[in-house]
Amino acid sequence: MAYFSDVRPLERTGGSVDRPLRDAFRLPAIGASVAEARRRVLARLTEWDIGTVIRDDAQLVVSELFTNAVRHTDSERVDCELRVTGVRLRLAVTDQGPGNARHAGGAVDAPADTRGEGENGRGLLLVSALAEAWGVRPGAGGRGHVVWAELGFGPSAP
Repeated sequence: MAYFSDVRPLERTGGSVDRPLRDAFRLPAIGASVAEARRRVLARLTEWDIGTVIRDDAQLVVSELFTNAVRHTDSERVDCELRVTGVRLRLAVTDQGPGNARHAGGAVDAPADTRGEGENGRGLLLVSALAEAWGVRPGAGGRGHVVWAELGFGPSAP
């Protein structure tokens, strides 16, 4: 666990983390868990002294990815991992599948349809707009999906 003295303020100085920071948690695959995931991400990033803009973007991304995992897979639980390395925050949400992989994040080779047409797809359009990169890979042992997004911060961040 990192403490405030271990991490330089990021958004204010444009600095980066001296060493990787990581946290992970697991929640039941129910609608109420989406808000809990947002709260946990906010608490951890606040503890790590991550800037407000990145915290807000990370909460939106996790909310969208977690919602997709809850709504579009047959998972009993959803895992979430946060990792800060250098000037990047990587968020990964893992479902247990099976389910509609297209709605849960798209094909392994490319993100799902993010045109934002209709009700489905708008969340992934938001993820695509906020993240420097994002994608999907099979879960451990080929079961489920890991949907990940990377947010940059510091001098080179958009």
